[in-house]
Amino acid sequence: MASSVQKAFFANFLGNAPLWYKQAIILFLVVNPIVASIDPFIAGWLLIAEFIFTLAMALKCYPLQPGGLLAMEAVFLGLASPEVVMHEISANIEVILLLIFMVAGIYFMKQLLLYIFTKLLVKVRSKALLSLSFCFASAFLSAFLDALTVIAVVIAVATGFYAIYHKVASGKPTDHDHDHTSDDELKQQHRDELEEFRAFLRNLMMHAGVGTALGGVCTQVGEPQNLIIAAAAQWDFIEFFLRMSAITMPTLVAGLITCFALEKLGWFGYGAKLPTAVHTILADFDAKSDRERTAKDRAALIVQGLVGLWLVIALAMHLAAVGLIGLSIIVLATAFTGIVEEHRLGHAFEEALPFTALLTVFFAIVAVIIQQDLFAPVIQYVLSFDGREQLFGVFVANGLLSMISDNVFVGTVYISEMVDALKEGAIDQDQFFLLAVAINTGTNLPSVATPNGQAAFLFLLTSAVAPLIRLSYGRMVWMALPYTIVLIIVSLIATELFLMPVTDWMYNAGWLSHHNILEAATSAGGGHH
Repeated sequence: MASSVQKAFFANFLGNAPLWYKQAIILFLVVNPIVASIDPFIAGWLLIAEFIFTLAMALKCYPLQPGGLLAMEAVFLGLASPEVVMHEISANIEVILLLIFMVAGIYFMKQLLLYIFTKLLVKVRSKALLSLSFCFASAFLSAFLDALTVIAVVIAVATGFYAIYHKVASGKPTDHDHDHTSDDELKQQHRDELEEFRAFLRNLMMHAGVGTALGGVCTQVGEPQNLIIAAAAQWDFIEFFLRMSAITMPTLVAGLITCFALEKLGWFGYGAKLPTAVHTILADFDAKSDRERTAKDRAALIVQGLVGLWLVIALAMHLAAVGLIGLSIIVLATAFTGIVEEHRLGHAFEEALPFTALLTVFFAIVAVIIQQDLFAPVIQYVLSFDGREQLFGVFVANGLLSMISDNVFVGTVYISEMVDALKEGAIDQDQFFLLAVAINTGTNLPSVATPNGQAAFLFLLTSAVAPLIRLSYGRMVWMALPYTIVLIIVSLIATELFLMPVTDWMYNAGWLSHHNILEAATSAGGGHH
């Protein structure tokens, strides 16, 4: 009896996850206290590696449970205190509210998004052109909106496409399917179509995901750390854009060229075409929807269009925190389309809340990084360089750390260190401005390498659409690899050839001012953390 209960306990532990995975997590939980008692610094790095492992295995087991157990153990072992964890959560409350409310708000605009993107998919038959459209649109929107908002839109669209196809494909076979085709051949044909359609959607999702990074790096509102960097350097929207442009514009062009080339060459899992049968299904759905659209449906589309316009204006003008704007989207989109029952509202929150919990666990891991000073040796090493070597060192260090940790945290830590270096006279103001550019580009561009670096990528990996289109951690890393290589190389070349000359030219042209920021640096010296 006792034996069967023990087996039941183990069977329940992490549910349907593979046996080897359960054993690995148990091993981590046993080893961590031993390592922590010997050297907390090594234990901290070990914990990061273990947490990355849970992210990499997201399709085997959602990372919240194993990652949460590791984070709880870290707190119990004293690697991070509950106070530091709470500080991290408080410091990132805007991101949490964004996930809770903005993603739910996008849910209530699905009807409009599906209408627009289905038209685009049906009309544009060139895959390369369609991919460029997704990549550029994501880049453009991410320069003014938050990348998480943009990726939530793309996920909503992909989920809608998949649902349309699945509903038709899982129904009765159409008449043309029966012509000279056996049932087995028909099943295989549907399987092949589904695999190709999944590959097609994966391509579009990855192009859009990289697009959010290409656009997010350009402006002070593109990513949370951009705002912190801009505040430390006292740059407004225009000055931030101009100072970054020597690197961001070449990388944007290089990213779009890479997108086009990958589709034409079919490398790294790209180049998948939309199967003719799937195109027919989507075209038929679009035509049927147009025919059957009632006055009530048209009114709902108009309301969603107006709400979308409010969303863009409110975000572009920063009328409130992104999460609060998201809440306004929920209120407006439901009040004027008749969605007033509690159970109909509940579905909108299903997508984002598991990820919100996972992100909170991630903040506990960040608390370990802070409390154990895990990045301190890297920061000190980079600061030992001078001049241009220091720019390269900062870019590379930020890039590597952003691949394994949150790029917002890395950017915040580094800009705080540079503010301190400026106050202490270790660097002058001109070098500080150049280093701020290196920190911003270093945290934003190389972080496309893994889902760890950017919340938008992690959200995509852990979203409901990822298992549907077979988008795993390893596959994301592989498909992002060509972009990672191109963006890093182009960024380094632009830093070497363009950054200083373009900055000097802008000074001479009167586009940039030599304002003194030491007073601001004194007040901001404590940094975010």
